[in-house]
Amino acid sequence: MKIIKVKNYDELSLEAAKLFIEKVRKNPSITLGLATGGTPVGLYAQIVKDHQENDTSYQKVTSFNLDEYIGLSGEHPQSYRYFMNEQLFNHIDIDKANTFVPLGDTENPQQQCVDYENRLKEHGGIDLQILGIGSNGHIAFNEPGTSFQSETHIIELTASTREANARFFDSIDEVPTHAITMGIASIMRSKEILLLISGEGKREALSQLIHGEATEDFPASVLKNHPNVTIIADEAALGA
Repeated sequence: MKIIKVKNYDELSLEAAKLFIEKVRKNPSITLGLATGGTPVGLYAQIVKDHQENDTSYQKVTSFNLDEYIGLSGEHPQSYRYFMNEQLFNHIDIDKANTFVPLGDTENPQQQCVDYENRLKEHGGIDLQILGIGSNGHIAFNEPGTSFQSETHIIELTASTREANARFFDSIDEVPTHAITMGIASIMRSKEILLLISGEGKREALSQLIHGEATEDFPASVLKNHPNVTIIADEAALGA
């Protein structure tokens, strides 16, 4: 794993955007794996700014999001489809027909998992996957104990994950209990992974990732087994 140390969140977002935009310019038909949550918001803002100022094009890009809450439609303000539209897709020239997010309001979530995994494989997998990390080591919504061999599946969210995401809802009671998530094996098939880690709250998780062993009790530790992972972390997360 390559670690890039930056001063703060703003610098993290800039560095991530430089790498991201360079990949898109080199391969206009790139397949991107995208993440939601607070960490990539700055990255997406920089991508939008670059598109507006420098005309970097996303017309031929395909994207797959990591996960979606079960029970929320794409029009729900807290759904990840809505998040991606608001933060990124509405502001660049990407064809939304080529932006894939699991359907959270499907009547058959299990079949949606199968369909999503198959679509991912049909597109040849992810070229560049953006990841964040949960304080308990989760990547996407793969909670501790998830098999390293897992593909797209339904996951019951832990109390800590629901509490972390409750700030986006009116109350924790509104936070869905389950989600569809790309599996760990699905993520590991990505050709390149960019992991963004910011803030003192992620310091312990980053330390365990760097110094700990690869174990399903800490899902992000699987990244030790991937040949092309870059971590961008700020001083607060690194404890520097």
